[in-house]
Amino acid sequence: MRVLVTGGAGFIGSHVVEALRAGGHEPVVFDVRAHPGADVRDADAVARALLGVDAVCHQAAMVGLGEGVADAPEYVSRNDLGTAVLVAAMAAAGVRRLVLAGSMVVYGEGRYVCPRHGVVRPGPRAVADLAAGRFEPRCPRCGAELVPGPVGEDAPADPRNVYAATKLAQEHLAAAWARGTGGAAVSLRYHNVYGPRMPRDTPYAGVASFFRSALAHGRAPRVFEDGRQRRDFVHVRDVARANVAALEAAAAPGALTVYNTGSGEPRTVGDLARALAAACGGPEPVVTGEYRLGDVRHITADSSRLRSALGWQPRVPFAEGIREFAREG
Repeated sequence: MRVLVTGGAGFIGSHVVEALRAGGHEPVVFDVRAHPGADVRDADAVARALLGVDAVCHQAAMVGLGEGVADAPEYVSRNDLGTAVLVAAMAAAGVRRLVLAGSMVVYGEGRYVCPRHGVVRPGPRAVADLAAGRFEPRCPRCGAELVPGPVGEDAPADPRNVYAATKLAQEHLAAAWARGTGGAAVSLRYHNVYGPRMPRDTPYAGVASFFRSALAHGRAPRVFEDGRQRRDFVHVRDVARANVAALEAAAAPGALTVYNTGSGEPRTVGDLARALAAACGGPEPVVTGEYRLGDVRHITADSSRLRSALGWQPRVPFAEGIREFAREG
């Protein structure tokens, strides 16, 4: 297949390009970092890029929590307007296969079980609780402690920051395109992706990048809250292979299919900080008790649907991936 990879010069996109080449496909990179003027919001540029293309792997996006609501116009422009321009151009060009870089942030908080009330969805955490160091969500019905677990694709969406809202809107646009054209769309809801070429030293970088940058400068990683936030850290090469698997697999025409894309091995943010510190030979992490209001407490993936439907399996063990990531810094 000839595959247009938007954001193909970026962190995840560049690995997708490599995985496509390794699989015998022909990736076409569309990225402002590689070609000035290759902006996914430019309808003419996108239309030219789609000539002779069989499928699109849409990785271009503004990522991270950024600076809060002040960034909303830029997030909506890059993520949602960009996706709208892309799917409109695909419809006109007759390109009928799309794989979207989705995100676990659309869920908000993960899956929680109350001992009395079963599966519940806690509301947003209150500033007063966070400031007092009460980080764990409580049952909205009885106030009991909750047990976190992996979230499945059928969980209702509950985006809790601007970035999350735009990622959900991207999925809605992809679904509308699929219904309107008979195309096949897949959204891979990435969990916490890390690995080589990860952005660093910007407000939009991931937590692994923040920790590594601190260690590279001889500083201790600063861990927010109490460090016990549960996440699913998945290596970028495994994510790239998931994209190739989604492009190659049979897909339902006229619909959007969603797959969680995670390692299936929950770890805490503190675990990550300690592993990186050990791999870098740097100072031990410092748990600060600080918080960001847009963060959720626990979000880990049930990626069994991706494994069973596409035969995908993560290959890079956490310890090995962290050692490699540390060496790059």
